[in-house]
Amino acid sequence: MGMKKSYLAMKREASVGSDLIDSDLEEIGIAAKKLANHVIMLGGIGFGTSFLKWIASFAAIYLLILDRTNWRSNMLTTLLIPYIFLSFPSLLFGLFRGDFGKWLSLIAVITRLFFPKHFPDWLEAPAALVLLMVVSPSFFADTIRDMWIGTFICLVIGCYLLQEHIRASGGFRNSFTKANGISNTIGIILLLVYPVWALILHFL
Repeated sequence: MGMKKSYLAMKREASVGSDLIDSDLEEIGIAAKKLANHVIMLGGIGFGTSFLKWIASFAAIYLLILDRTNWRSNMLTTLLIPYIFLSFPSLLFGLFRGDFGKWLSLIAVITRLFFPKHFPDWLEAPAALVLLMVVSPSFFADTIRDMWIGTFICLVIGCYLLQEHIRASGGFRNSFTKANGISNTIGIILLLVYPVWALILHFL
């Protein structure tokens, strides 16, 4: 009789222990799912910000090229140089800040000084951008670019260019109806999407 009671007690303890293990494993599974969801969510947000940064940079380059060709507009496109500098993706920025950018800068300076007839006007802005990337101090190239201040400057530049473009087009409606206005307006709006999104994420 005593052995039977002992056996039943051991069986009951084993059952309780098994239930506890199952409960712990279930809690670990739930925690792992939450962690995976949070990682995916944060990764998606980070990817979205990086993607918008690439879009904004290439939109600024597009507007810069557009204004240096026969499609000249009345925008102050010189402001696109600091915008591109501040929003340029880190991967490409590191490439231009290294030896590749130094060689480009050297060729541009030599051509501009000794062969000015072979240095077209439309190359001045891109050359200035590459020079800015190469010679800028670390405070601007590393600190300001990675802080919300750099993003805020991009937002100010985008807002200013948009209002100047609308004024030059003769109103908001004309900026979407004129032949050159549509492409410029869409390009400038793309300049605004990245800094607005990045600042919202920063201050939330």
